[in-house]
Amino acid sequence: MNKHNIIKPTEGELEILSVLWLNGASTVRAVNETLNKTKETGYTTTLKLMQIMFEKGLVSRDSSSKTHVYEAAITREKTQTQFVDKMINSLFAGSGTELVLHALGEHKPSNAELDKIQQLINQLKKG
Repeated sequence: MNKHNIIKPTEGELEILSVLWLNGASTVRAVNETLNKTKETGYTTTLKLMQIMFEKGLVSRDSSSKTHVYEAAITREKTQTQFVDKMINSLFAGSGTELVLHALGEHKPSNAELDKIQQLINQLKKG
């Protein structure tokens, strides 16, 4: 699958993927209960969205028992990369540096985060 054919999840799909990434394989009911902790979401809405996600290849489904169990078919890291790439290209004129500068200007990183950033800078300089 080339870069242009990658399916980018919608906001609602990302919420479900986040639950699956955090909790692992889950039933629709378990995902819906987790979603309802932060916002009211109907069971049938969650079910329909997860069925669509299955058709799109965003989740896999184990249908071997009466209750279907869903699992994320894409990784959090791959999804983050897709969204960051899109953001860099559409909002920051292709400049990763501009994205980083903007993010650091809007959010005061902790000393631990700054240490991680410095380690990354050191690795990039070593090439």
